[in-house]
Amino acid sequence: MTKPTTFLILFISIFFLNTTFAQTVAKDELPVRGFCIAAPGADRVDDFVKFIAEELASRKVNTLILRVDYNFQYESHPELRDPRALSKTDVKKLVDVCRKNQIQIIPQVNLLGHQSWAGKTGNLLEVYPQFDETPHVKMPEKYEWPNADGLYCKSYCPLHPDVHKIVFALMDEICDAFETNAFHAGMDEVFYIGDDKCPRCSGKDKAELFAGELNLIRNHLALKNRKLWIWGDRLIDGKTTGMGMWEASMNNTHRAIDLIYKDVVICDWHYERPDQTAVYFATKGFNVITCPWRNPENAVKQTQDMFRFRASVTPEMKDRFQGMMQTVWSGAEQFMDEFYGRKTDEKQGVNTSSNCFKAMFAEIENHK
Repeated sequence: MTKPTTFLILFISIFFLNTTFAQTVAKDELPVRGFCIAAPGADRVDDFVKFIAEELASRKVNTLILRVDYNFQYESHPELRDPRALSKTDVKKLVDVCRKNQIQIIPQVNLLGHQSWAGKTGNLLEVYPQFDETPHVKMPEKYEWPNADGLYCKSYCPLHPDVHKIVFALMDEICDAFETNAFHAGMDEVFYIGDDKCPRCSGKDKAELFAGELNLIRNHLALKNRKLWIWGDRLIDGKTTGMGMWEASMNNTHRAIDLIYKDVVICDWHYERPDQTAVYFATKGFNVITCPWRNPENAVKQTQDMFRFRASVTPEMKDRFQGMMQTVWSGAEQFMDEFYGRKTDEKQGVNTSSNCFKAMFAEIENHK
C-alpha cells in the first residue's frame, strides 16, 4: 500500500471518528438541568409559578432548588418563622406547577454555616443563641470585610446536644411540605468550625467535625429515603488549588471528602473562573453538578466542559457528571424583574444572573 493511500485512509478514519464523537456529544442529555434561587415571598408566589411554567419549563429545567430557610410557616418550630412566611397553600402551588412540568423541587435550609449575614443574626441563633459556635464574636453594627474576628457568617456548634432535635424537625417538615425525596443543606463557606473557645469543639479535627455533621444529616434523611445535596466548596483544598477561602477551604475541612458518604450530591460552584473541579469530585466517586452565577461567558465554557467530560470518560465515570445548575443570589422577585427587563442595573453590564441563565440554557440546547 502506498504512503498517500495509507494517509488517505488514516484521514478518513479520523474524520469519521471525530464526526461520531461530535454526534455523541450532540445527542447526549444532561441528567440535571437545574435552577437555584431563593423562594419567593408570599405576595409573589403566583408570579413565580408563572415563571416556572413559562420560562423554566420551556428550557426543560428538571431540577429546582429553592432556598427556603425560614421563609415557611413551620409548625414544628413556629418561633423560627420569618414574618409573612410561605404557607402550605403557597408551597402547594409551587409543588403542583413543578410536578406538572416534570421538575424535581428541592428545598434548601442553610445548615452549619451561614447562620448570620452581614450585621444580622439568622433565625436559628437569634432564637437559640446557645447553639452559636462563637458566642464571643459579637455582631457588628456596621459589617465590613476583612475584620478582626474573621467574621463572614456565623455557624452553629455541630456538637451541641440539642441542635439536631430542632434542625431535623425542620428538615422533615420542609421535605414533607415540598413532597420531595431530596434536601439541600447548604454547608458552604463554613469559616467558623472547631473554634478554640468552644467547650465542645475545641481541639477537634475540623475535617472530622465537618464530615460528622454532614454524615449525621445524610443519615437522618436516609431514614426516609431522601438524598442530601450540598455546595462543594468546603471539600476543595484552597491552598493547593490556589482557589482560596471562598470557593474552597483554607481551614482544613477539605479532607472531609474522604470521610463522607458517596451518595451526597455535590453542587460545584465557580463564578469568576470556569474551574474544572467537577473532575475532582467525580473521580472521588460523587455525582457532581457545575453551578455558574452571573458570568455568561464562563457559563458557556462550563457547559461545554460538562458535555466534554461526559463524552470523554469511562462509562463508570460518565453519569457522575450530572449536569448544570444556574444559581441566583438575589431574591426571586429581583431576578424576575431583571429577567423581564422591569428593572435593570446598567453598572452590571452583561454580567447578570438572568443573562447567565439565558446563555447557559442556550448552550445546552446547542448540544442537541
